[in-house]
Amino acid sequence: MPDQLPTRTRLVDAALRAAGITGEIVVLPDSAATAPLAAAALGVEVGAIANSLVFWSDDEPLLIMTSGAHRVDTSALAQRLGRQKIKRATPEQVREATGQAIGGVAPTGHPTPLTTVVDRALAEHPQIWAAAGTPHAVFPLTFAELVHLTHGTVERVD
Repeated sequence: MPDQLPTRTRLVDAALRAAGITGEIVVLPDSAATAPLAAAALGVEVGAIANSLVFWSDDEPLLIMTSGAHRVDTSALAQRLGRQKIKRATPEQVREATGQAIGGVAPTGHPTPLTTVVDRALAEHPQIWAAAGTPHAVFPLTFAELVHLTHGTVERVD
């Protein structure tokens, strides 16, 4: 099946396999570009969707993997992380940092690894789902696998 996936999703699949993550990529017929759409398509709680949000902080991209049930409190998170400011990246910055478009950003498969924060609330779910490079592709994994995959810092983000 990997040969039938879009190029961006094949890069994500290769990164998953390299990290030892065995969850299979699922291609959905409809867009899962938002946490509510993904949750509805998969029949899971919105909190089990791991949103990949790209921000800009201290002159570099910052990937925040947040529960679909949360909004990122950028001021509080910047203070907790000891950063000057965290602001939402532009669509161009997202594409440049990840090689992927907003709505399909995966936690992996980027041109270079990104500094990543993982929302500790995702640990409440035995299985979580993340985008796989396009708005139609997702994959399952555990919280521990997400932290391992991203080398992320676990933090409260709301």
